[in-house]
Amino acid sequence: MYNIKEQFLLNPGITFLNHGSFGACPKPIFESYQQWQRDLEAEPIQFLTKKYYDALAVSKQMLAAYINCDAQDFFFLQNPTTAINQVVKSLGLKQGDEVLTTNHEYGAMDKTFDFYSKKYGFVNRRQNISLPLLSKEQFIEEFWKGYNERTRAIFISHCTSTTALVFPVKEICDRAKELGLIAIVDGAHVPGHVPLNIKELKADFYTGTVHKWLLSPKGCTFLYVDKDYQNSIEPLIISWGYETAMPTKSKFLEENEMQGTRDATSYLTIPAIMKFFDEHNMKERLAACRQTILEQYPVFCELLKTKPLCKLSGEFSGQMCSIPIQTENPFQLKETLYNKYKIEIPVMQRAGETYLRISYQVYNTPEELEYLKETLQQPELGLM
Repeated sequence: MYNIKEQFLLNPGITFLNHGSFGACPKPIFESYQQWQRDLEAEPIQFLTKKYYDALAVSKQMLAAYINCDAQDFFFLQNPTTAINQVVKSLGLKQGDEVLTTNHEYGAMDKTFDFYSKKYGFVNRRQNISLPLLSKEQFIEEFWKGYNERTRAIFISHCTSTTALVFPVKEICDRAKELGLIAIVDGAHVPGHVPLNIKELKADFYTGTVHKWLLSPKGCTFLYVDKDYQNSIEPLIISWGYETAMPTKSKFLEENEMQGTRDATSYLTIPAIMKFFDEHNMKERLAACRQTILEQYPVFCELLKTKPLCKLSGEFSGQMCSIPIQTENPFQLKETLYNKYKIEIPVMQRAGETYLRISYQVYNTPEELEYLKETLQQPELGLM
């Protein structure tokens, strides 16, 4: 099989094991992106008023088919943090209300809920999910211990950032529906990484990036909103789509898609992405990556004299794994790994614990993992 790494723009001098943070865009998709940018500059007026919206409709239809939802039920924006800010501002939460979440959420999301909880007076309840995660039943039981009569919404990661765990969000969303709660899901790491079926999941709000595991250029994220909430979600920016004189689509899409002058050409690369996935047998390659993580996770844990954060069944993991480590200076460890050994890998902290997170994407190789093992045994790193 040919070396797919040649299809990416990554620096060949770096062992890149951090796809999870910002992704990496293949050459053909990036070339599509640049062509759209050239089209924009060639005819700015025609592009921004006509061509863009026609191309956007095609992109949305293709992504909708991939994640299984209606193309009229989502819009694009730059990142999940922006999406969740928009959602929280629109919920109408007030003094005495509570949002139930976990202690594994992404830091920017924690900050978002903290900010608005102080502003509006609601409680952001972070329920402890103990590790290792051994069963769905364990997670579900621990999560719902945080529920009470004041709970109005739940917020949960589909796949966590720091601990790299896939949570049983369908079961949580199903229970939330039974309790009459608003279900908000942060799926930043999911599209192109973990199977996603929006219709089956039944979340009220779901945000996922296209620029991580789906390989688009940076700044491409979708926010899905269930039809029951589309008239109540407020646009972050009031622009020409607000009370437009000649509406051509729903108020929900008019207000959130018509935002004036901006370079949104990354949103138009979905056809190039789907072509790349088809031409390079990505389904099989991604399955192989997940299998590699399953096999290598316990090996790295044994090397570093620690234990995996979940049951090794594939139920709670994808193409990432986080290894608990002991280090006196996490920042210095990360800098040394990059500056001396040319390994790009995150060293992350949560609740007093430190983790080394490995992402294994299609361009990575077994040799790179062996190099990482050798490097982690260097005495200067203090990990052995």
